[in-house]
Amino acid sequence: MLAAAAAALLTLTASGCVTVHGESALVPAATAAEAEQALKDFTTAFNEANKTYDPARDAGRVTGPFGEINQAGLRSRKITNPHGNPDHRPLELTDTKFVIPRKAGWPRFFLADTDSNRDTDQGPGDTRWLLVFVRGGATEPWKAAYLSVMSASRVPVFKREQGYAVPVAAGSTTPVIAPGVLGERYVSFLKDGQQGPFTPGTHTTVWREQRKKAAARTGLVTQYVDQAESRGDFAPLAFATEDGGTLVFFATRYYERQTAAAGYRPKVGADVKALMTGEVKNTVTKRWVSSQTALLKPAGTERNAVTVLTRLQGVTAAEGS
Repeated sequence: MLAAAAAALLTLTASGCVTVHGESALVPAATAAEAEQALKDFTTAFNEANKTYDPARDAGRVTGPFGEINQAGLRSRKITNPHGNPDHRPLELTDTKFVIPRKAGWPRFFLADTDSNRDTDQGPGDTRWLLVFVRGGATEPWKAAYLSVMSASRVPVFKREQGYAVPVAAGSTTPVIAPGVLGERYVSFLKDGQQGPFTPGTHTTVWREQRKKAAARTGLVTQYVDQAESRGDFAPLAFATEDGGTLVFFATRYYERQTAAAGYRPKVGADVKALMTGEVKNTVTKRWVSSQTALLKPAGTERNAVTVLTRLQGVTAAEGS
């Protein structure tokens, strides 16, 4: 159900400074010590939840698209495995590089680029976990809102100014697509296939082709409806890269409706059934949350200017009818 193991929209003026909640001074989103503690608190809670399949164990440390996927997955597995995870192996995150921007007011965010114990650490199988943490106020805890697992060779070098990362505003005209509307453009591409700036690949052209094949199966009609999502902790977050590009984390939702021919029922796995309401007679509708990470080239680039690097998705609800 989940594509991988299982962040706060910026509004800046041209100078990078804006008054938010009465604060106008640019300050680091977090100190190094605060970022380290946030990652430690997340890892501890994540491991407790994964061991017991109890979503309450890490509910206070996750949010946004990653949080919704994580919580739904735990709820499902708690039903299918009520005694917990028999194959639990604690997650270990090491060799962490913190990407901390400066920002005025709240909310604030930072990125933890880490190595996990979920790969070989050598060759093409070497991956990095990129976790984006968000915080809505000084008294709130840091929570992981986005998770991207990507090849170590694809992690960009982030731009720095005075030692700090450079955030890219939602409405910025520097990248080929403003981060704030990237989700809408991606949803449009999935619907009509007008390639425009999107680079062909696993999460663009191949994903559309896989859907097309699924829709054409004999005796089973599959329909997809995609929606951009940018409310609250689902807001896209972006960082400038050293080569002039922009790395954007953004979220979408989609509905997958499967209708079987008369006399048949769509097959539903135990993990989805655990999240289902209603009874499957000939139709099942699955609600997915999808989190993408994309690398954008500068404005003016006409084709292959947006490369969707990763997609983390999970079923969060289902309905039978």
